[in-house]
Amino acid sequence: MEKAISRLLKYGTLVSTYALIGSVLLQIFARFFLSNTPPWTEEASRLFFIYATAFGAGLAFKSHYYVHLDVFYNKLSTSVQKGIDVLIPVLVLALFALMSIYAIGFVRLGYFEFSPSMKMRMSIAFLSMFIMGASISYYAAKDLLKALKRQAI
Repeated sequence: MEKAISRLLKYGTLVSTYALIGSVLLQIFARFFLSNTPPWTEEASRLFFIYATAFGAGLAFKSHYYVHLDVFYNKLSTSVQKGIDVLIPVLVLALFALMSIYAIGFVRLGYFEFSPSMKMRMSIAFLSMFIMGASISYYAAKDLLKALKRQAI
């Protein structure tokens, strides 16, 4: 299960990033060599950037690529460090689980809205919030379980 989720997030990040690069290159090409730029490229670039970030956020959390304040953490006592090791995943899980729940409502609302230039349903754009929240929640829950196991030992 974890492999499938990681693979989905990895390929989602790659496809979104490559699509972002492609749409930006198309914008640049059109501005220099065509009389008009396609109006949808700016909106598509924004959407691909949002999705690249949404897919990549869970992977970044999984690999601990976010900023850590080790200088302060290492100065704390071992018992406080153990408490922080449990508290941080609990807070992250609570925040992003809540975000995921509310993102479902945004996806529903966006079904009836359409983007200005691409004429696609906004629920497609809002789905990125759910992907980000759910993936970070998943990896925060795994971190929490690991921290709790370390506490028991």
